[in-house]
Amino acid sequence: MNFELSKSLEILARTPQVLDALLNGLSKEWIENNEGENTWSPFDIVGHLIFGEKTDWMVRIKTILSESENRLFEPFDRFAQLTENQEKTISELIHEFKELRKRNLNELNTLNITSNDLNRTGIHPEFGEVNLKQLISTWAVHDLGHLAQISRVMAKQYKNEVGPWIDYLGVLKK
Repeated sequence: MNFELSKSLEILARTPQVLDALLNGLSKEWIENNEGENTWSPFDIVGHLIFGEKTDWMVRIKTILSESENRLFEPFDRFAQLTENQEKTISELIHEFKELRKRNLNELNTLNITSNDLNRTGIHPEFGEVNLKQLISTWAVHDLGHLAQISRVMAKQYKNEVGPWIDYLGVLKK
């Protein structure tokens, strides 16, 4: 599948509703348990998505589209959520994520991105030169990856409970 902004927006716009449907109202064991030491719970993952909405995606998009000669991205703290939001509930986090994503997608739409804009570049601190098309594609895939991660983390909570069906549950083998 080739990149189309509208196709990316289909995923980006749905992620908040998927999180809401999947996580809101669940017992704390589903929300707070992880896969073991140095792994993330669904709560942590939603916090990570929030931090990205605040400091990463739109900030980098605007950096690429700016007229500034300095198009170097600030490094992204992939673990900031582990010290932020700890006093909030999952419902509060999902609500915050919904609001941030809505705001970011509205702002993205006002940028009237053209096909020429998609080839404009910024400088990633680790990868070097990246273009807008790659950044927006990554944003959508990042969402999908974390939705899959949440499902995997939750499934593993019953790893010892499924008995012989474990052989047919690939999600438990990762």
